Amino acid sequence: QVQLVESGGGSVQTGGSLRLSCAASTYHVSRRYVGWFRQAPGKEREGVAVIGRLSGSTIYADSVKGRFTVSRDDAMTTVYLQMNNLKPEDTAMYYCAAGSSYKLSVNFFDYWGQGTQVTVSS
Repeated sequence: QVQLVESGGGSVQTGGSLRLSCAASTYHVSRRYVGWFRQAPGKEREGVAVIGRLSGSTIYADSVKGRFTVSRDDAMTTVYLQMNNLKPEDTAMYYCAAGSSYKLSVNFFDYWGQGTQVTVSS
């Protein structure tokens, strides 16, 4: 069973950057795709980006295109989310998740990390 751990969250000013990491606890991962999702207070959880762990193919939400980049390491056990030009509306708890479908939807992901908080001020 795959286990995921997020890290890299924090507080930054508008226009700043953060890099989030999502590490699998074992090489024996059981899902083909890794997604980044976020949830702000009072709002539903929404998809940010998805990457194929083996293929490297990516999907981005329109709200983050041109600012965020999802990538993977050579071992295909860690996925990153590089976030540039951050805006206050990016403030949310960010989660990584593993799933079996190449879709930017929470419905297709069944293993979730604990989340890491991102706060953008100004």
